[in-house]
Amino acid sequence: MDAPAILHRNNVRIRGEGRRVLLFAHGFGCDQSMWRHVAPAFEAGWRVACFDHVGAGRSDRAAYDSRHGSLEGYAQDVIGICEALGGDPVCFVGHSVGAMIGVLAALRAPQRFERLVLVAPSPCYLDDPPHYRGGFARTDLEGLLELMDRNHLGWASFLAATVMQNPERPELAEELRESFCALDPLITREFARVTFLSDHRALLPELRTPALIMQCAQDMVVPAEVGEYLHRQLRGSTLVRMRATGHCPHVSHPQETRAVIADYLAQAAA
Repeated sequence: MDAPAILHRNNVRIRGEGRRVLLFAHGFGCDQSMWRHVAPAFEAGWRVACFDHVGAGRSDRAAYDSRHGSLEGYAQDVIGICEALGGDPVCFVGHSVGAMIGVLAALRAPQRFERLVLVAPSPCYLDDPPHYRGGFARTDLEGLLELMDRNHLGWASFLAATVMQNPERPELAEELRESFCALDPLITREFARVTFLSDHRALLPELRTPALIMQCAQDMVVPAEVGEYLHRQLRGSTLVRMRATGHCPHVSHPQETRAVIADYLAQAAA
């Protein structure tokens, strides 16, 4: 697939004046619009690229195929985007499952990635006692998938409130619920399956790309133990424990999110 076709497939939008690329990847149930409070702040010094995973936003949904039955397929898409953008290795910013897709892409094509910024990442959402707490029992996640089959609107309301937190600002959960509901139900359920039932812990020690781990407070999707686990497994990583609460700091606390990312990139350039 040539570069224009890849950029069209993932609805890649490029802004900014810099030479180096800052590539933003969204998480489950969202699209690139979720970065609207963060990404523009970097356009003065970076070539900022945002995109939609296949099946989300304004991506080419006809491009959704069997490779998207695992996160590796989405990682292949990200590598294709990096190649289509050309130039030097990118600095990749990914939220939630988008962060792990970036990790998988960097493992497969390390020459394409300069640094990774992982916002609320998790290599495994499943509890694996006694040594790992991912946040969910398998029965919880299987129940969520069953609810998605039975009640598309019901699961969206339940999960949006769980993910966003910040109950004093109900408009944030409502925005996320609307994002969930706008998606193709079949694609969304399959993406949920590969997101929440995947386990990529064994691959983490292989990563050589420097990474920032941004761990939110009171995150019901990714507990604090997950950020600490990632920090131990990713050699040379940096862990920042944010004041932001919930699982979507780029939406609920964009100022702090911008500041943490900017500080990390500035220190890396020093």
